[in-house]
Amino acid sequence: MNYLSIIKIALITFPFIAFLITLPYVLKEYHKYGSVYWYRALIIYSFILYLLTAYFLVILPLPSREEVMALTTPTTQLIPFNFITDFINNSGFVLNDFSTYITALKSSQFIVPVFNIILTIPFGAYLHYYFKFSFKKTVLWSFLLSLFFELTQVTGLYFIYPRGYRLFDVDDLILNTFGGLIGYFVGSLLLKFLPDREEIDDTAKALGRKVSIIRRSLAYCLDWFIATFIYVILYSIFDFSRFPHYFVFMVAYFILLPYLFKGQTLGCKFLKIKIVSTKSEKLSLLQMILRTALFYLGYVGLPIILLIICSNIISYLKDTILVYSVLLVLLFIFIYYVICFFKLAVSKKIFYERWSKTRMVSTTAEVIVKPNDVDGKEKNE
Repeated sequence: MNYLSIIKIALITFPFIAFLITLPYVLKEYHKYGSVYWYRALIIYSFILYLLTAYFLVILPLPSREEVMALTTPTTQLIPFNFITDFINNSGFVLNDFSTYITALKSSQFIVPVFNIILTIPFGAYLHYYFKFSFKKTVLWSFLLSLFFELTQVTGLYFIYPRGYRLFDVDDLILNTFGGLIGYFVGSLLLKFLPDREEIDDTAKALGRKVSIIRRSLAYCLDWFIATFIYVILYSIFDFSRFPHYFVFMVAYFILLPYLFKGQTLGCKFLKIKIVSTKSEKLSLLQMILRTALFYLGYVGLPIILLIICSNIISYLKDTILVYSVLLVLLFIFIYYVICFFKLAVSKKIFYERWSKTRMVSTTAEVIVKPNDVDGKEKNE
């Protein structure tokens, strides 16, 4: 299996890894910055793809257990800079014979050491450019990454195999660390042409001043998960006959909690958003009741009612064409409903907020906006 085949496997595997980390990553970004900035996401996901590819290049191809048991080759090479001696003795290289140069450069004695250097150059570049590691820290972490790779090999993939199926080579530690050192200077070069970490953070925080539809939806889903989890815990502790109904508990969570705690549920607090009144300084209980009732009526109750009506109509229809016509109408209603939802959310003219005289604002703005900001209204948002 060559390097390109292993890289292809990494590219195929990466979407599954990305799927698993996306929700935690998005929650973390909204919690810290109030937004998910695409440029930061590109850096983080490409870094994960790089690490996955590097790891696969170290462990693949995986031999069978029988093949490993039959190995008699040494498991360690502890002589520093042995790759230089190996290149001189086995690559066919002759210093005063230029005809041997091309052959020597194509030999494994040259390609493998160069590969080990190239392997960790991106690692050093990421550490210095995005993670702001110093020179010493970049070299140290490059060494530790290389050590992790070598221990993975010498332990037979963490003792899954009876012995190491690849060589623990001290030269790999030297070459990988040197690659990370080169990567440090590559990162310094990137800083001259690309936005640095502070600029990325500032842009993300500026974007976080707006409450996007995704942020709202995540807060809503997170609140339902938290509230349900709390209810199950309390239900298991207290007697059911004395414990409030699930509906009553949810009403208390989504109405009383934000009323008592400055417009925030637990999900809203984590994602740094809150509900505020547009007509007074303090959010009233009546506003929370009206807001919640209108939200569930408009975005939950109305679709259910339409679905029940259409299903009842379909059950009485005998003509297939009429059934398809009703389904088509239902589809158009659904599409229109979705379009209106996103349009209203983007324009911030959501009906349940307008009628309840409330709105949702970002609390990240309270930290990032300077006191002398000329736009006072925008600062409060």
